[in-house]
Amino acid sequence: MIVSRFAPSPTGRLHLGHAFSAIRAHDFARERGGRFLLRIEDIDGTRSRPEHVETILHDLEWLGLSWDGKVVFQSQRLPRYEAALERLKAAGLLYPCFCTRADIAASTSAPHGPEGAIYPGTCRGLDAPDLSRPHCWRLDMAKALNWVAGPLAFEDSGRGVILADPASHGDVVLARKDAPASYHLAVTIDDAAQDITDIVRGEDLFAATHVHRLLQHLLGLPVPRYHHHALLTGADGQRLAKRHGAPTLAALREDGSDGPALADALRKGELPIGFAAAKA
Repeated sequence: MIVSRFAPSPTGRLHLGHAFSAIRAHDFARERGGRFLLRIEDIDGTRSRPEHVETILHDLEWLGLSWDGKVVFQSQRLPRYEAALERLKAAGLLYPCFCTRADIAASTSAPHGPEGAIYPGTCRGLDAPDLSRPHCWRLDMAKALNWVAGPLAFEDSGRGVILADPASHGDVVLARKDAPASYHLAVTIDDAAQDITDIVRGEDLFAATHVHRLLQHLLGLPVPRYHHHALLTGADGQRLAKRHGAPTLAALREDGSDGPALADALRKGELPIGFAAAKA
C-alpha cells in the first residue's frame, strides 16, 4: 500500500508553499488508495511552539485535508534516535564536534557543497575530547563510505534513478548541540518506522536525499520512492517562505477565505494575485 506523509515543523505558521506540499502528498496517497500520515517535527526545543501545532492542524482541516491514524510527534520518539546514534558510534562512524557556526564560516579551508559550507574536519580525530563541553555529533563521511560496497541509488519520479553522492555534503551533523537529532537522522528513521513508501516534498530538499540514502544503508532501512515537486514562488521569483513575508494560511483563514477552494486552485496551479506558479 502507498503511504505518504506531511511533516511540518511547528516553528511558525504554515503558508501557501506548505499548503502546496501538503496537498501534493495528500493527493498522491488518496488517488492511489493509500494512507496519508501527519508527523510534527518538533525536536527543535528552542523554536517549536505548541500553539503552532494547533494552528497546523486547523490549517490542514480548513484546506479539506485529512490524515490517517494519530498525529506523530518527533519529541515522543527520542529513544529511536538515541539508539541509532549509539549504533553509529559503536561502529566508529561518529565523532564529537565543538565548532560553532562562526568557527566554520571563518575557516578558510571550508569548501562549499549543495547546502553551503562543508565542515573542514577540524574536530575529526581529536584525542580524548572533553564531552562535558557543548558539542554535536558528526558523521565521519570517509569512514561511512567505506561501509558501502557498491553504488548507492534512489528513485526520483522527476529524474529517474539517481546515484547518491553523500560525500558532497561532508561530515554532516546527526545530533545537534541543542537537539537530540538532526533533520537528516530524524527524518530518515521516522520515514522507515512509519513505513513511508513515497516521500512527496519540495525540490529544496532534493540534495538532502543523498545523505538520507547513505543513512538508510548504514542503518539497514528500506528505501522509499521520492517525488520532489517544484516550489511556489512570489512575484519577485523568491520561493515562498516565512522570511520572505509569505501570507500564512491562518491569516487567509481568519480573513474568511474558502479553504477547499484555495486547495483546488493550488491543485490547478492557480494562485492569488501576486504569486507565481510552481517553479520548475
